[in-house]
Amino acid sequence: MGFFKQMKDMKDTVAAAPGMVNQAQQMAANAQAMQAQMMAQQQASMQQAMAYQQANAGAAAASGGLEPIAGVGLEQYARIVKAIAPLNYDQSLLPGIAASHGVDGASWQAAHDGWNARIQGDPNVAKAFSDVYRSV
Repeated sequence: MGFFKQMKDMKDTVAAAPGMVNQAQQMAANAQAMQAQMMAQQQASMQQAMAYQQANAGAAAASGGLEPIAGVGLEQYARIVKAIAPLNYDQSLLPGIAASHGVDGASWQAAHDGWNARIQGDPNVAKAFSDVYRSV
């Protein structure tokens, strides 16, 4: 009796196979369509983010937020500030590092205070500084 039951179960499985294959194919097609839609949404979001960043970087430059302070431009400031990273971020070393980059003590203090104020006060300047800091 077990043998006949197994034969009946196998017959039922074979009869159901085309429907199961169709269902699997439909699920695969739906998954591909959803993946394509998600990729399109991600691409659109990335394009919007890039446009926003470009517009804001332009706003920082247009407002004069990226003009040098006491003769120290944003890139030079970033280089000097980044130079203390391997020195445990010891702030007391900044004037000496600035001097090694050709910036006198008074100019460095004015630039340091000014750039910190701009970075804290303007998100566009902060973004520009972050971009420069990573690239130097």
